[in-house]
Amino acid sequence: MNDQATALDTLMERMVAEYVARNQAAGVLKAMLDETGVGFWPVIDHVTIRTHDIDRGAEPFVALGYGYDETLQYDDWYAKVYRKPGYPGLFVDQAYPDERGKTSIIPGWVNKYGDKVFHHVAVRVEDIEQAVARLKQNGVVFAGNIVGEPGGHLRQIFSSPEMVDGQPFTVLELAERHRGYLGFLPPQADSLMKSSAPR
Repeated sequence: MNDQATALDTLMERMVAEYVARNQAAGVLKAMLDETGVGFWPVIDHVTIRTHDIDRGAEPFVALGYGYDETLQYDDWYAKVYRKPGYPGLFVDQAYPDERGKTSIIPGWVNKYGDKVFHHVAVRVEDIEQAVARLKQNGVVFAGNIVGEPGGHLRQIFSSPEMVDGQPFTVLELAERHRGYLGFLPPQADSLMKSSAPR
């Protein structure tokens, strides 16, 4: 068990460090959190991988103790959520492999960046408006508006995507949760997906 936990810590730490190194918004937030002594890791709500095959994409995490929790379905893509106590949720998404998936932005993203990097990391915030305002003061730009009603179970926003060769790469998500809600709300997730799509 200890070896498995050590291996999972190593995998997560490496992937989060790679993500932060290549995402300006996450770097700004990490610097702010490091300044207070909190650090980035303790505030991670969930991490997201994009892939052509969810089960294969999740395999390294499943092998280290993550277990399947739920499936979420959208018009042209779907996701499976995996959980392990003490670790951030793992959200793995892909386009449908049939005609429904033809309009999804996920395959193009995976073809360009692969499925061994996080598309986004979501951090948990107490007050999403205040977090957005403070991050904007530090140069972070957001894509779209906050999704979710004030006082609702889940409110979210994506930063504007980092661009690589003119194509969206990673985003930072802020997530405000209430009443112990740990799930994902399908209409909101789809709206967030669209906010980070190529324009």
